[in-house]
Amino acid sequence: CLLDGLLLLALAPPGAAGARANMPVGTPIHRLMVDPYIAVVAGALATCNIPLAFLEPTIANWMEESMGASEWEVGLTWLPAFFPHVLGVYVTVRLAAVYPHLQWFYGALGMAIIGASSCLVPACRNFGQVIVPLCGICFGIALVDTALLPTLAFLVDVRHVSVYGSVYAIADISYCVAYALGPIVASQIVHTMGFVQLNLGMGLANMLYAPVLLFLRNVCQMKPSHSERNILLEEGPKGLYDTIKMEERKG
Repeated sequence: CLLDGLLLLALAPPGAAGARANMPVGTPIHRLMVDPYIAVVAGALATCNIPLAFLEPTIANWMEESMGASEWEVGLTWLPAFFPHVLGVYVTVRLAAVYPHLQWFYGALGMAIIGASSCLVPACRNFGQVIVPLCGICFGIALVDTALLPTLAFLVDVRHVSVYGSVYAIADISYCVAYALGPIVASQIVHTMGFVQLNLGMGLANMLYAPVLLFLRNVCQMKPSHSERNILLEEGPKGLYDTIKMEERKG
C-alpha cells in the first residue's frame, strides 16, 4: 500500500488549489442513485455477486459434509475459478470493442450463466465436479462487471456531469451489500432451509434479473447532455429558442 501511494504521488500528484476550483462539480450521489439506469446497473452488480458472497462462507462445510472433501480440496476450491474470470474479462473486452451496443446483452448473458451455475453446485458429488459451476460463476461475474462498469461511466457522461467518483462509489456499495449479507444471510438460510435451497434461490434471482437489463438496450443511442455551465460558457445561442433559454439561465 505504501509503494502504491508513493507511485500515485509520483504519477498523479495533487493539483493546485486553483486548478481544483476550476474542476466541474459532480452530481450528488443521492441523485445518481435515483437515476433508473444507474439503479438497474447497481442492482445487477449486487445480484451477480450474491452467489460468490454467499458460497464463500458456506461451501467449505457443505463439501466436508456431502463429499468428505479434505482440507487441501476445500482450500483450493476457488483457485481454478481465477482463470475463467480472467478469460471472461478478456472475452468481454474483445466483444465490446466490436459490438459496443451489446454491453447490456453481455451482462444479461453473464447473469444467466451465473444462475445456471449456481443451480448446478448442489448436484456436484466430488471436488472435480464442484470446480465446474464455480468456474461458471466467476466467468459470469467477469462478463457482468466488465460490461456494466463502463456503462456506468457512459451514463454519467450522457445524463449527468462527467465526474465519476460518486457513480463508482455506488458500484462499490453494490458489491459491499452482497458481501456484507453473505456471512449473515447465507448461513441463516443454510441452517433453516438447506444448502440446496440457497443455491436455487441465488440462481433464480440471477435468472430473473437478467431480462431487467433489457432496460439498458438503448443506452448506447443516448446523446450527451450539456450541463448549464457548458451551455453558458462554451455554446452561443443558435436560434430564438436558445437565446430565450440562455437569458432565462442568466436571470
